[in-house]
Amino acid sequence: MTEQTENATRLARPLIRLAKLVGVATSYVGMSRDYHEIEDDVLVAVLKALGIDASNDDAIERSITTIQRERNIRIVPPTVLHIVGKKSKVEVHGGALDVPAASITLEDGETYAGKIEHEGGSGAAVEVDGVFVCTSYLVLPEDLPEGYHTLEVTVGGKTESATVISAPEKIELLDEMKEGSLWGWMSQLYSIRSSGSWGIGDYEDLKTLLVESKKKTGADFMLINPLHAAEPVPPIEPSPYLPISRRFINFSYIRPESMPEYATLSPEDKTKVDALHEQVEPLNGDAQVLDRETMWRTKMQALWVIYKAGLSIQRQAEFDQYLAEVGDEIESYATWCLCYDKWGASNGSDDDWVRKFNRGSEEVSQLRAQYPDTLEFYRWLEWVATEQLHAAQQAARDAGMKIGIVADMAVGVHPAGSDVWWNPERFAKGATVGAPPDMFNQQGQDWSQPPLNPIALDQTGYKVYRDMVHGMFSNAGAVRIDHILGLFRLWWIPEGKKAMDGTYVHYDSDIMLGILALEASRAGGVVVGEDLGVVPAYVSKSLSEHGILGCAVEWFEQFDGVFRAPKDWRPYALASVNTHDLPPAAVYLEYGHVKLREQLGLLSGPVEEFKKSAEAEHNAMLNMLVKEGYLDADVLEDELANENEIIDALYRGLKGSPCKLMAASIVDAVGEKRTQNQPGTCNEYPNWRIPLADGDGNVVPLEELFGNTRLQEIAAIMRG
Repeated sequence: MTEQTENATRLARPLIRLAKLVGVATSYVGMSRDYHEIEDDVLVAVLKALGIDASNDDAIERSITTIQRERNIRIVPPTVLHIVGKKSKVEVHGGALDVPAASITLEDGETYAGKIEHEGGSGAAVEVDGVFVCTSYLVLPEDLPEGYHTLEVTVGGKTESATVISAPEKIELLDEMKEGSLWGWMSQLYSIRSSGSWGIGDYEDLKTLLVESKKKTGADFMLINPLHAAEPVPPIEPSPYLPISRRFINFSYIRPESMPEYATLSPEDKTKVDALHEQVEPLNGDAQVLDRETMWRTKMQALWVIYKAGLSIQRQAEFDQYLAEVGDEIESYATWCLCYDKWGASNGSDDDWVRKFNRGSEEVSQLRAQYPDTLEFYRWLEWVATEQLHAAQQAARDAGMKIGIVADMAVGVHPAGSDVWWNPERFAKGATVGAPPDMFNQQGQDWSQPPLNPIALDQTGYKVYRDMVHGMFSNAGAVRIDHILGLFRLWWIPEGKKAMDGTYVHYDSDIMLGILALEASRAGGVVVGEDLGVVPAYVSKSLSEHGILGCAVEWFEQFDGVFRAPKDWRPYALASVNTHDLPPAAVYLEYGHVKLREQLGLLSGPVEEFKKSAEAEHNAMLNMLVKEGYLDADVLEDELANENEIIDALYRGLKGSPCKLMAASIVDAVGEKRTQNQPGTCNEYPNWRIPLADGDGNVVPLEELFGNTRLQEIAAIMRG
């Protein structure tokens, strides 16, 4: 077997030492157990993206010295994790005879009354600027409550503070999941339209989806696409996984007629809104491609009519309360929306407003002063959207759903979006996030989003991540974290490099998982981590220890060409037949993914080779279903004629697993023949623009969805 570790000579090199000092991987093992050592130019570029100079030998030595010095002279780390119910130690630096004095201000502003003990250290003193610095420890007691607190430490006349994230050890399962499981649906909200829609599914449709799926199929959750904030005017990015902001939500999903203000409009204004709806109503019957931009141009006119009509005293007070709760963060998105509205989309040039101006620029201040009404309109839209999403989740719980909405958190944000533009210091500069090559994406993936800077996260108490998770749990019963491996390590691709020419950068997963545990516990919610692909054993172990469910996708549950029996899947997982990146079950069984990848030029080898591997996988899956008793072998004599029976067997397989959550796909339930997203493409395929249709290409409206015979058959299997 080939050695899969770096040798001593390489490990002794200053560049390698510097990289490891700040969590940059210098080697990795791929999905096929292939070992890679990272080239020097990639390491230098990734370190630069972190703000660390490694441009030459002298710079490398200076960087090592500077980083070690900064760590040694800091009294306490900027962010500290405490596990509720356990003692935890906090490293303190000071003089040999210094005794630190410490106090904790709790999240509610009260002073913690418990005792913070001090323990001496055993390590040797380190000389820094001619002074010897020793390490000792503060002991945070077991009874420190949950929350985000402030630790203040004084040593030798100098005082520093740290954010203490006091989190539960793990997320407790819902009572219904402890001895059994819950099932639900997964869908793309935008694709499911009703007669009341404006061309795409919206928050009112989501409310109906949730309530009807509970009443008519017994489902307890609906996993939907990310609802993060998007552009305010065309052009609009179709991918929900490339949002403008993860802190706020997408207001293009607003249903104007569901707002209280619509009911009190003057007859003239109500006629205007109704006429605008009539203009786009025909879009609901288009089975080919969704037209978001026409929809939003028209809906936005209607929303302006309602906005101009004003708010009642009570509603204005509710709006003001919302603005007070979100604080200055709303200005980042609202201001960006105003700039995008008036100055247009980013074109990537040096003259582009996204590059030329920042939040403190005079030109931005002048624009805000010139268009105060438009700025307020964008704040108002965000409030309305938040209200409608919250109402959908409340309706789900009122209907008896145990979870309701399973919100999806994208792995990152648009490089020219509001999160990056308003707070560039939070992100790495000169690198994007992606994935190394694997069997499904042989050239690797570049998702184009800039990664959060782990150094900045630590220095700011992870506030940006805390706020994001809190915001998602305020309108959902569960959160699915896309690519949860990114909380442990992210594949960074330096600017100008191919997707395969990157490396992993490590994050403090204990702190980030602690934040998830804290927010989920406060909301009584569930966390699901998308942990597909190359996942080290330590990641799976850590997720399990924190009570975070992974993902079990039936088509991926294989090893060396043999599919695992569902009864052997891990219990702590959300099980599904497929994902939004795979075709519906019928298309997969018909090798539609082979044809599509060939058409789009996504294969790195001959199509015959890929088809052969797909056939082997196909046959191995069917053999497993037959062997485990989910499928009658006679069905295989005519697969096409018995396709529904095979799909049923796939879902019976899910039910045969011990997984705590199980999801059935809406597209499988209605016979849809198109995939929602083909990884590795942008406009070569209409990703995220496919409306829900049946196997004959006819639109399936929301009003008919739960009366669909095929859907009810799959629901019956899921109910057991």
